[in-house]
Amino acid sequence: MPIGFGIIGTGMISRFHARALAEVRNAGLVACFDMSGERAAAFGAEVGCKAYDSLDAMLADPEVHAVTIATPSGAHMDPAIAAAKAGKHVIVEKPLEITLKKCDKIIAACEAAGVKLATIFPSRFHKSSRQLKRAIDGERFGRLTLGDAYVKWFRTQEYYDSGAWRGTWALDGGGALMNQAVHTVDLLLWLMGPVAEVQAYTDTLAHERIEVEDTAVATLRFANGALGVIEASTAAFPGYLKRIELHGSHGSAVLEEEDIVKWDFAKKARGDAAVLEAMANSTSTGGGAADPSSIGHHAHTLQLQDFVDSIRKDLTPSVADAEGRKPVELILAIYKSAKTGKAVKLPLASDPKLG
Repeated sequence: MPIGFGIIGTGMISRFHARALAEVRNAGLVACFDMSGERAAAFGAEVGCKAYDSLDAMLADPEVHAVTIATPSGAHMDPAIAAAKAGKHVIVEKPLEITLKKCDKIIAACEAAGVKLATIFPSRFHKSSRQLKRAIDGERFGRLTLGDAYVKWFRTQEYYDSGAWRGTWALDGGGALMNQAVHTVDLLLWLMGPVAEVQAYTDTLAHERIEVEDTAVATLRFANGALGVIEASTAAFPGYLKRIELHGSHGSAVLEEEDIVKWDFAKKARGDAAVLEAMANSTSTGGGAADPSSIGHHAHTLQLQDFVDSIRKDLTPSVADAEGRKPVELILAIYKSAKTGKAVKLPLASDPKLG
């Protein structure tokens, strides 16, 4: 039987979820919910699903087996817990939530209900990201020495003015780091492993009427001893492709958007020629560097397929449970360091007071 999905929240990102679900095997979009009945009806008519203006009513629909949550970042917890209690599997658009306490409540609710939980981090599903992961797991880099992430994007003032929740601590949970760079932060952690300590600066340098940072720089010491840097901005006109740079005693590689642009190892291996050929023929797009609506949905499709397969085969999703918590914790540690002017050790004992 196909897995029927309901989308909670019908803003911009919900359309990426709908497009992705249309391409997922053994699944389909059957319902949507928005607190505005008018918005719900318009979205339902657009994508061809039932529309609800009552969350309880949608969760009572027997054709809804799982939900994707596409509400503002700081409004993920309540619908996620409600869905879990209703016995629905839950996949949440990044970030899982904006505080560790809220993340932990979502995780606990899903565990108690025996339903699957995953956070949308589609960058892990790109072929290039998985090639990097295999190279690290195969110890091709030797001793890892540096792991750097750069998200130098641009957002207009109109972008922040377009929604009252944007740029607020209460609902956005942060700025360039928590909203835009969280995908790359997650990818860096997946590749390099946990961070032991951070020292950071953040500021609002080019935008008005927002509470959060549009520019951030953090230095990292990973638990494996490597050092690193995270730079994130929505104030870098005109916006450039995001990059991850990995270096070690026996190799280096650079990922730019979805393309590997550097692949240098002391010892050659089978498959290197294919990587180099792909590098020569790369056709990377601008991603979300300047326009948040210009991202593709193909990696969402891969992750949703992984989630559907995990439900049908009773497996653990690739980005399950506490995996969605990890980048939130690192970003909160960066914010704490920037606010206090001190280095911050991880794991955090509690949620830092921000804003």
